[in-house]
Amino acid sequence: MVLLLPDGEADSRRRPSALSYAIQLPFARALARAGEGDGLAVHVLRYRCRGWNADDAHPAADAAWAADEVQRLYGDVPVCLVGHGMGGRAALRAAGHGAVTSVLAMAPWLPERTAAEPEPVKQLMGRRVLIVHGTNDERTDPELSYRLAERAKKANRDTCRFEVHSDGHALRQHRSEVVALAADFVRGSLFARSYARPVADALAAPPPLGLRMPLAAGFGRSLRH
Repeated sequence: MVLLLPDGEADSRRRPSALSYAIQLPFARALARAGEGDGLAVHVLRYRCRGWNADDAHPAADAAWAADEVQRLYGDVPVCLVGHGMGGRAALRAAGHGAVTSVLAMAPWLPERTAAEPEPVKQLMGRRVLIVHGTNDERTDPELSYRLAERAKKANRDTCRFEVHSDGHALRQHRSEVVALAADFVRGSLFARSYARPVADALAAPPPLGLRMPLAAGFGRSLRH
């Protein structure tokens, strides 16, 4: 099961944006197609409100609730949390849920360097973790996701990070490669399939190599070579 967590806002208790939900639907369909032969199910989460809202961390709480619902409805199935922007932070934060075995955070929105408390990483222990960030992202700082990946790698060796050179927050410029990377990670993590060589190398490499892995143009055309 993939739970797909949309982007949002730092502070807002308004109802979630229908657009942020709709933007994730093509990506959800692409992941579902990639895992169709394995029986993969993909659901896009609708948050209670569109903001993170400081210590309330509403999207992370909603992600944990959704994982509870997966267990209630489907039983003991492994869950991969996949999030973009604020949803990326929610995926990382909610990774400690017992049903979650892997996390994919794309362009995650993270606290600034001046935050009083660093973003927690202990909940990532025992999970497969992939972070993907565009180097030209002007909305969420790629360096912050690198620093979180550094800390996460110390707690959990099964952590890697890919950089999408010249791409922005939406990761549109190299969309096909990003989707192929996500699909490979999800299938490898949930169904114990072998990862593509770049993903396997990134997971095995020590920092900084495995945390600044460039996403090669054409990734996905011949994943197993």
